[in-house]
This record gives sequence, C-alpha cells and structure tokens, in this order.
Amino acid sequence: MTDLLAPPTAATRRQARIRHFLMCRPDHFDVTYTINPWMDPEKPTSNDLALAQWEVLHKLLVELGHHVQTIDAEAGLPDMVFAANGATVVDDKALVARFRHSERDGESQHYVDWFRKQGFVEVVQAQYPNEGEGDYLTTRRAILAGNGFRSDPRSQAEAEALFGRPVVGLTLVDPRFYHLDTALAVLDEDEVMYYPAAFTPESRRVLETLFPDAVLADEADAVVFGLNAVSDGYNVILPEAATGLAAKLRARGFRTHGVDLSELLKAGGSAKCCTLELRH
Repeated sequence: MTDLLAPPTAATRRQARIRHFLMCRPDHFDVTYTINPWMDPEKPTSNDLALAQWEVLHKLLVELGHHVQTIDAEAGLPDMVFAANGATVVDDKALVARFRHSERDGESQHYVDWFRKQGFVEVVQAQYPNEGEGDYLTTRRAILAGNGFRSDPRSQAEAEALFGRPVVGLTLVDPRFYHLDTALAVLDEDEVMYYPAAFTPESRRVLETLFPDAVLADEADAVVFGLNAVSDGYNVILPEAATGLAAKLRARGFRTHGVDLSELLKAGGSAKCCTLELRH
C-alpha cells in the first residue's frame, strides 16, 4: 500500500491550479516609518525600482495563467503594495484586516470598499487586530493563524465563525518573521514549508503533527524571505536568493521561479506579501 505520508519525489506528477489574485501597484512605495525590523527610514528606497520588480512578479503570475486584479494604490499608504495583508478571502467571503499599527489603519476601508464593489458574498472587517493573509494561510484541512506580533489570537474565533473552517493558532517568536507568511508557505492543499525556529516549541509540535513531511527551510533562506512564496501547487514563486530552498522544492517535484523583490524587502515584504488570493 502506498504510504500516504511519504514525501513527494521529483517524479511526482504535480498539477498547477489556476488562482485568482489581488495586487496593488507600489505607486507610493517608500519606507517612512518602522513597524518591523526590516524597515529603516534612513536607508534610501527607489519607487521606480520597486515598481519594476513588482511588474516582473505581476507579469509572471499572468504568464502562468492566473487571474490578477488590482486595487488602486493610495497616497500616504506606502505599505498598501502588500495586498496580502488586506484581507483573508474564502468562499467569496472577505474578512478585512484591522491593522495593529496606526500607520496602516487607512488601508482597511479601501479593501472594504473594493470587495463590496466586486460583489463578494460577505464583507466583514475584523473586530480584533488581524492582518489578513499575512497571518492567515488556508490549507484544505484548516486555516493556519499566526500570532505573537501582529494578529490578535481573539481574531481566530472571528475567522472560524465567518468561514466555517477550523483555525489552528501558531505563535511566532522571532521579530524578523513578524507575519506567518514570512515563516511558512502553503505549497499545495496540505503541503507546507516553514522555518522551525520562527515558532514556539508548542507550535512546532503542532506543525510536525499536521505536516510531518513539510519542507523545512534553514535560516539562510528564511532571512531572504524565501518562505514568502506563492504556489499554485506546481509553480512556486520565491525570492531568487533562496537557492537552497528552491533546490529542496525541485526535489519534491515543484517548478521554481526566482524573482528579485529586494526593494520591497526593505519594508519587510516579498512575493506572497504582494498577492492576496481570492478564493471563490
């Protein structure tokens, strides 16, 4: 009998599934404040370079066959490019973010308005701090919910009630990995990759139980945001600097696409941060 928990091999026939993403052009990208360890307003940033790098990511997603919509960037909201933080969307229901830091507060209403105009079944703004897909990642069995730095554990009950799916809390301990999507990525319906040292021992045990054959990242790949990746079940888009992690993924039968989003990393974001999945 086939071992259902055996890790996939390079011979595994993986299948890409068409996804629907929301993105926001970095028209007003800048680092003017510090709300995570990556942000330093003293370091110069280039809006032109950020836009050029973002456009490469956008083009790649389209070339891979995915549907990509955009929300208008707003002046004075330089982090709005990180669309993944704007909401969690499951079954045409949108749980819109309530940001921990006042610098990002203004983003939420723009997402509420966008989802309502698009005719989503239910649009709710979180009552407690909840930073969207930055901390809420969806698998087939459950929604994984990060806490410890940004999203309030109380927001997990809101997500469970709205989406009707179990929510599993995971606690982050390293401030460099302040959102779950910087320390863990969903590769397929029930496959993930993650950086163990970013989590408490208790959360590591939960992950080991749920995903015994997960791809494990080392620190060198984690600190270049290799886990801030976008996967369609076959194609994995991740920072080009995460070479070790890319090799592990190819050994599991994934096709990897390295991108350079180094300018956006100055604000603590990469490929996944720029893409909010709209699950219809």
